[in-house]
Parts: sequence; C-alpha cells; structure tokens
Amino acid sequence: MYKQYINGSCIEGDGSIIKVVNPATEEIVTEFKGASSVQTETALTAAYKAFKTWSKLSINERNTWIEKLRIKLLEEKNNMVNILISETGKTTEDAEYDFGMLILCLSYYQEEAKRVYGETIPDYDDNFKNIIVKKPRGVIAAHLAWNFPLLNVGYKLGPSLASGCTCILKPSKETPLTTLYIGKVAESIDFPEGVINIISGLSSEVAATINGSKIPSLITLIGSTETGLKIVEQSSTSIKHFSLELGGNAPAVVTEHAKIEDAAKKLVDLKFTNAGQVCVSPNRIFVHSSVYDTFIKYAKEFAEKVVLGAGSDEGAMMGPLLTDRARTRMLGLIEDAVNHGAKVITGGKKPEDHDKGYYLLPTILTDVDKDMKVYREEIFGPIMGIAKFDTIEEVIEKANDTEYGLTSYVFSENLSEVMKLSEAIDAGTVCVNEPYYAINQPHGGVKQSGIGKDCSKYSLEEYFTLKRISLRV
Repeated sequence: MYKQYINGSCIEGDGSIIKVVNPATEEIVTEFKGASSVQTETALTAAYKAFKTWSKLSINERNTWIEKLRIKLLEEKNNMVNILISETGKTTEDAEYDFGMLILCLSYYQEEAKRVYGETIPDYDDNFKNIIVKKPRGVIAAHLAWNFPLLNVGYKLGPSLASGCTCILKPSKETPLTTLYIGKVAESIDFPEGVINIISGLSSEVAATINGSKIPSLITLIGSTETGLKIVEQSSTSIKHFSLELGGNAPAVVTEHAKIEDAAKKLVDLKFTNAGQVCVSPNRIFVHSSVYDTFIKYAKEFAEKVVLGAGSDEGAMMGPLLTDRARTRMLGLIEDAVNHGAKVITGGKKPEDHDKGYYLLPTILTDVDKDMKVYREEIFGPIMGIAKFDTIEEVIEKANDTEYGLTSYVFSENLSEVMKLSEAIDAGTVCVNEPYYAINQPHGGVKQSGIGKDCSKYSLEEYFTLKRISLRV
C-alpha cells in the first residue's frame, strides 16, 4: 500500500525495510521497503527536469493543478486522518487539525503567489531602467519532522508548488505513511511528473543522498538543531540556500499583573497538546514569586483534568509519546530534576490505566533551575517546569539564558511590562497573553533555533531568487 512517489508514479522501494509502530497500541501498523540512494537520485533528477516546465507555467496554470490536488485530498480526508492517528497516536481532534493545516497551506499559497511583486530601482543618471523580477529558485528538498506530518508537508509543499519550484519531500521514517499517501493521491490525478516527489527511507540512504547532491537549490528542515547541523555539513558539496526551523526552549513569563488562572489554563493547554511534542511548547515557566503558589494550584487542577487516549477514545485530550525511547527520556528528565531539588506536583509516571501505549501522565515540576536538564534541553514531552522570579530584569536574563530562540510567551496586563519583556526576550516570536500561530504569521527562530521562516509571505520569498534587468534607455 505504501510506496515511494517518484516522477509521477508510486513505486516499490528497493532500500531498507521501514517499520511503523502505533504508539497507542505498540503494534506494528505496517512495514514497507524504503527508498534507496539510487531511487533518491532518480527523484532528484526528475525534480530537476520537471522544474524546466513547471516553473514556466503561469500562476493560473499552476493553481489549477494545486486546486485539483487540494480537492482530491479533501475527498480522502477520512482515510488520511485514520492513517495519521495510527502512526502518531494523535487524538482525532489533533489529527484533523494536522490535516486541515495541509489544506489551508495549499489554499493560502495559491493566493499569496498572486501577490509576489517585482519593483523598479531608479538610475541616478536616468540612463537605465532597472527592473527586479522574482524567479522560482529551483528544486526544493524538504526534510520533515514526525510530530505534525501533514502540517509540515503543507509548510513546504504549499510554497514550493505556488512559487513554481519542484520538490522532494522526505518524511520522518517514524511517521511516513500519511505523507506517502499524498503521493498516491497525486498519482490518481496525474499530477505533472517530477514536480512532487515523496520518498521515505533511512537517513543514511535518503537524506545523505539528497543533501550531498548538487541539484537542490534550497534545503529546508523542520527538526532538531543537531539534525540541522548535520544537513548543513552534508550539503557543502555546492552552494545552497537553507531554511531551518530547529529546536526550541521556549520561556513563558507570568508576572504579578497577569490574569493568573487564565495564564495557567492557556499554558497547560499548549504544554500538553500533542503530548508536549510541539516545537513551540512552553518549556520553562517563570512565575512571579507573589503569584507562584496560585499559579501552581491552577496549573495542577487543569493538568489533572487532561484525559489520556488516542483517536476517538472517549474524552481523549492527550495521546502517547511517539516511542518508548521518548518516554524513557522523559522519565530520565524527571528523575534528574528531582535529584537536583525539583518537586513533582502531579504526574511524573506512567498511567496505571493504560497498560499499552507510550503514555505518560501530564507532569508539573516546581523549583526548576538551570542545573536541571529539563531547564536546559528542549523537552518535547508532557513536562511543565516552573520556576519563580522577583524582578523583570532577573526574568529577562533567565528567559534568554539558552542557546535557543524559537518562541516565547508573556502574560501580563501591565503595558509597560509587556513592552519591556517583548522587546528584551531574544526569540523569533513573542505571544502576549495567548499563544497565537497562523498561516499568515511568520514562524522561525534565532540563535540555534534556525534560519528562515515558515508560514506567511516571508516564507514564500525564500522560494524565489531575485534577478536584476537593466535596460539602456
């Protein structure tokens, strides 16, 4: 059922066997042959050849094909959501959100491509007419994270197709199934050959071949900082552009002037969404000492109302972690924190009522400090670490005491505090009084959290290169 999509056709892989496990049941969903390095080269060549024709199509011609794909994907929604649940353990609500973001991205970039404008630059002596035009960059190679398989596809496929670029999508081998299914959908509508290629396999066979090739003009990634560094190193065979959304260690600041119950509810909701496996999840919660105990009380109440389950399980609000390895790491982070003085307020262990699945109870730790791994590392799991602060200057220093800078949160009703914190926190995004992310808002980090942007017109710009035309008049 699950095949590689290369040059317009779904074909059997001839690489290593890939096994996909349902994290809610610990059962093997399926296994299939991944792509080999030879097949990866074929996909690269197909994308390179297709770029010559796809990039020459008008916006309306490209959008006709994008719309055909979007409509066919909508017809396959139920199948795709069910596959997504089986390979990720998501709740139905989370899986439908993931699918919806793919559809939204295709729609958004269809329209945004119509607003990619050129410009003219004056010549100081009036001898030349100088015109700036934007041209599709070329072949896009996209490495996708496992936590939101379809959203991540949308972030890359949308701007690739709309800009006139061709692409190779490499989903994570942990959750490749729904992404590979997109290839089946594209094949069913005879999408132009080579424009979209979807290949899954071992990184040593697929990723290394993609990165080492001279064909990609832009390599883009949603993943860890460690993976980003490896991609840059492997890609040094030629000059390439990069757009990398990498790790995060998001601070959330709750001042004495915040609506405490509201802040606790919103941070708990975001923290335990998708079992905390979210790049923008709040990692370090800094709460003013005067409201520290009150915040903890509310956070504990909300966390203990979270119902564990996958798919359409009754009342399910949070699914399992993706792997047993990930859960073992969470338990290790909790143990390390406790050994360094943190207190477990709730959770901190496997649930007793789930004998199968990689579940972990929503966990709240207090008295967290910089000596703990849970403070320094990206958690990527359902652990909320809380620390106290006394002054704005102190919390700014603590918030910025990390190599990461993806996103951050501020809760306060004091405008002066809000502005001071928003300007001082070193992150790509600062959300004030409510987490907020949207397709038309740029998303990306600073420091070791990456370069470039996903979403918005700023992402689309990365898929174009500028050409200057100077006409003697």
